[in-house]
Amino acid sequence: MHVLVAGQGSEPAAQAASTIAGVDKVLHAQAPGLAHGLAENLASQVVAIASAYSHILFPATANGKNVAPRVAALLDVAQVSDVTKVVSADTFERPIYAGNAIATVQSSDSIKVMTVRTTGFDAASATGGQASVESLQAVADGGMSTFGGSEIAKSDRPELTAAKIIVSGGRALGAADKFNEVLTPLADKLGAALGASRAAVDAGYAPNDWQVGQTGKIVAPELYVACGISGAIQHLAGMKDSKVIVAINKDPEAPIFSVADYGLEADLFTAVPELVKSL
Repeated sequence: MHVLVAGQGSEPAAQAASTIAGVDKVLHAQAPGLAHGLAENLASQVVAIASAYSHILFPATANGKNVAPRVAALLDVAQVSDVTKVVSADTFERPIYAGNAIATVQSSDSIKVMTVRTTGFDAASATGGQASVESLQAVADGGMSTFGGSEIAKSDRPELTAAKIIVSGGRALGAADKFNEVLTPLADKLGAALGASRAAVDAGYAPNDWQVGQTGKIVAPELYVACGISGAIQHLAGMKDSKVIVAINKDPEAPIFSVADYGLEADLFTAVPELVKSL
């Protein structure tokens, strides 16, 4: 198992990768063109070393999904997306139809390019490894794109996909200020990240980076608290692997109750403040 670390000033990341349990070697490439993870340059860097490998894996994140298809196209192979289980060296499981069915996919390509759903596997230990770090010659900047800038969302809360506890709200909250008024105290008590359904995001009640679901972020925290979320297939696909799911909804027929470990049929505007007081 080799890990590619590509960037600029990325020595600390390479050293950190070398201590991950199970890693045999870290390949380190750095150049100005790799500084911001531009997909075109990063894909070229991967392709430059691809012939030495049978499997090339990316996380099924925004960045991974940006680079992996470019690598697969340049290598003229099919991509296997959202892998949740490795059956054998050429056979994998992946969810389809918003997670309502699992497809078993077999690849005959000489190089398997895959994106892996990180919530489907246990994290490797960050310590215990003693991999060597090998410097690579970085590819030349292809000039196809340039980094213009970024706006980083700053929050004291855990990042959504890494949070152990998530409190999510749906369209039933009715307004952005209600999101803050009702859910923020609960999230503060639990030390939780805040999430939202697509309906709530589309209505402007919550920012885009809070969206949980098939077209948002896939999460699997220890505890997921769904407040006023009906449980559309789109949303369930993003959170149904959570270890414990608590649903608060006044509609007894809401689909969210079908996946909830604990369901409370109640008005969230009454139940959530009472829960905060109890905590």
